[in-house]
Amino acid sequence: MPTTRRSKPRVLLWCAVLVVVVIAIVVCAYALNRRCRGKFSKAAVAADSEKCSQIGRDMLQRGGSAVDGAIAALLCTSLINPQSMGLGGGASSLLSIFCSLEGHSTVINSRETVPKVFKVDLLQDCPESFRPLTGPEWIGVPGELRGYELAHRLYGKLPWATLFEPTIKLAREGLRIQAVLDFHIVLKDSNPLYLAYVKLFSDAEGKPLKAGDIVKFKKLADTLETIANEGAESFYSGQIAKDLISDIQLAGGTIMLEDLASYKATLSDAWTFPLDDFQVHIAPPPAGGAILAVVLNILKGLQKPTETYHLYIEAFKFANGLRKHIGDPNFISDKLAKMFIKDDFADYVRSLIGNRTQDDKSYNLTSYLDSMGTTHVSVLAEDGSAVSATSTINHMFGSQVFSPKTGIILNNELADFCGRTKIHPGEQPPSSASPTVLKSQSKTLVIGSSGGSMITTGMASALMNHLWFGEGLERAISSPVVFVNAQNLLRFEAKFNKDVIEGLKALGHKLEPKQGKLYNVVNAVEKDGECICARSDTRKKGKAAGY
Repeated sequence: MPTTRRSKPRVLLWCAVLVVVVIAIVVCAYALNRRCRGKFSKAAVAADSEKCSQIGRDMLQRGGSAVDGAIAALLCTSLINPQSMGLGGGASSLLSIFCSLEGHSTVINSRETVPKVFKVDLLQDCPESFRPLTGPEWIGVPGELRGYELAHRLYGKLPWATLFEPTIKLAREGLRIQAVLDFHIVLKDSNPLYLAYVKLFSDAEGKPLKAGDIVKFKKLADTLETIANEGAESFYSGQIAKDLISDIQLAGGTIMLEDLASYKATLSDAWTFPLDDFQVHIAPPPAGGAILAVVLNILKGLQKPTETYHLYIEAFKFANGLRKHIGDPNFISDKLAKMFIKDDFADYVRSLIGNRTQDDKSYNLTSYLDSMGTTHVSVLAEDGSAVSATSTINHMFGSQVFSPKTGIILNNELADFCGRTKIHPGEQPPSSASPTVLKSQSKTLVIGSSGGSMITTGMASALMNHLWFGEGLERAISSPVVFVNAQNLLRFEAKFNKDVIEGLKALGHKLEPKQGKLYNVVNAVEKDGECICARSDTRKKGKAAGY
């Protein structure tokens, strides 16, 4: 039989072609890395801490999706900053799949719900001004894990258990307490409201742990391992559910096994609106994206920072009057909230803003309670898919009810109903959470914030500085902010321009008597052309990671 032989010249030719291709790839990669020096070229994660950003990044490098990276980073954050979020809370996650310029964004809502049985006169216990609302009566039915489960089923690539492995290891081996958690442990030691955590955050002699000390979450590690092996169902109807409900009821809570077993996360389309060259994708109610949209649409196109803050503050005062229209769409119609994202509504509100501030009646200001807490993670994967996820147990350490059998800290999410007249079983409380993705022809910006009612402050300030005043992402996020509280009083962050403050006072704006600390924290990832910039807010000592 005849045989075919490749001629030596042909073999040499193919070898030469291969060498040229390899060299071209190396040169292109080098050129791209050089152009993106100090940034990333493929993917990035911005979480509250460097460790959690790295864990999320590692999932992406292992072939995971943006959802995989986000879940892993959030699980890690439940250990690094357990005062802010965890399995005992809930989340709002915006998932964006950009196969075209328009893209497609979905929202997974795993916000906590009112249990079937609750304290009938609960809202009568709401204070007039912010203070932590602690105790079992404020616990909502946790939805966090159902949100992870749904997101992973739709968009996950790595095995479910793989996402839990780094956090389980951290929980068992222990991790060093960071400065942010240390600050709240110190508060715990001097405030009887925090005494439930003495054992968890104390050494063998009963002394409170401090920054740099090792803390272990052994019981939580067992819980996480069971969930990793058996799935989220173990939390909602298995032994974990029984143990969790037993501890809640022992503490005086009313949540029942039926509440957990019947909880479902929901999937919906994101709301979108144009902003300059971008299409902005936001989470609908009960999340607070519509409130952010009002403020941004009033402010868009601004060019002069020195003439901005009066308009900025007035926009927030009118936005405060609109918060009563944000809630669970199954109980409060979202028809009016849908108007908030439209230009003509912003034009109308802008027309009401004068050269001086006005009285509260002009803003239709109604009672609501400021809050603090939460965490946020922003993820951008190699394929262009993105996740912007905000998670919370509400106030610091939530209800401060701790489940010894599961290692879980429970939320106090029902406090977010303060300012309302009534609540219903199964209802989700209103939220300031505003996970957002902006997409233009050449840019993708994945952004979100934590800080309770200060979320929209952090978001609007960062976007205003970045989009309209030309500041880089890091400076746009770190610039001092002004917060308009529930009483329309102003609180200024340290190092805010003193001349601007005096100018605002001259226009009739009133300041909070005590200028307390602000907790707005913005984490963002932006792809501009071929380069990716990722920034975690230094207010929470965070640092992004990518490759």
